[in-house]
Amino acid sequence: MNSDYDVVIVGGGPAALAAAVYTCRALLKTVILEKRYLGGQLIGTELIENYPGFPEVITGVDLVQRMEAQAKRFGAEVRYEEVSKLDLENGLKIVTTDTDKYASHVVILAAGADPKKLGVPGEKEFYGNGVSYCATCDGAFYKGKDVVVVGGGDSAITEGIFLTKYANSVKIIHRRDEFRATKIYLDDAFSNPKISVVLNTIVESVNGKEKIEGVTTQNVLTKEKKDFPCQAVFIFIGSSPNTDFLGNLLCVDTGCHIETNIHMETAIEGLYAVGDIRKNSYRQIATAVGEGVTAAIAAEHKLTELKSLGKTKK
Repeated sequence: MNSDYDVVIVGGGPAALAAAVYTCRALLKTVILEKRYLGGQLIGTELIENYPGFPEVITGVDLVQRMEAQAKRFGAEVRYEEVSKLDLENGLKIVTTDTDKYASHVVILAAGADPKKLGVPGEKEFYGNGVSYCATCDGAFYKGKDVVVVGGGDSAITEGIFLTKYANSVKIIHRRDEFRATKIYLDDAFSNPKISVVLNTIVESVNGKEKIEGVTTQNVLTKEKKDFPCQAVFIFIGSSPNTDFLGNLLCVDTGCHIETNIHMETAIEGLYAVGDIRKNSYRQIATAVGEGVTAAIAAEHKLTELKSLGKTKK
């Protein structure tokens, strides 16, 4: 059992990195447990123009690298381990990973979210071979090709714009009669000659043999079906919070988002939740950072309180 850390942070996105900066500056020994790579969904964001302090556009990768460097400068440790379970034991939170166990009075949950799937025929079969959830990761593979983007929010529109760097055409398919994306992104998309839109339409299947040849769609109003030829499908329809490892430990809503108070503390003392896994989070980089900072400050106060009561060893 590893009990060396004052604070254990599950996840490595912007909320986690911001929290680590503050806990480390408060001289709390902190470890970040991340199963894949730091940055979370931020890694797949090509252009960021609404994060305070950057009048110029910055890429998601660049922003993550800056956050990582800052957190490590203050002493944050990063371990690439997958968290499988969280238990409570005598006031401690026991975090089990694929290689170790960590015991701490304070844990900050920042495990983020994974892209939602359409759940249609062909989606799973062509994943990694034409079906993608990250334009930044895979867009360059489809230079001169015709691609389909599914979704109607900021991610769908901005990633669709990004894909025009490579693709011959980008068709954005959305199930509603209007987009939810920010107006400035929509203006850019609608003025781009490579982009066309199809509203009130869902994708019913991704078609092809060895490679994607097109999609079959259905108009939700007229029920008319139509095939659109394409060589790739990029899906941006939201995300699901990574909370499976919690089991029944917390009361969560139907989407498995975690409820917190204004200090980001859950129903369990010393257990905090920030970023995309938290209920009512705005799912923006800036708000994730704010939530991480809030949790870190609250965690510092909590540890000070526990120490004064003689409930910690440090």
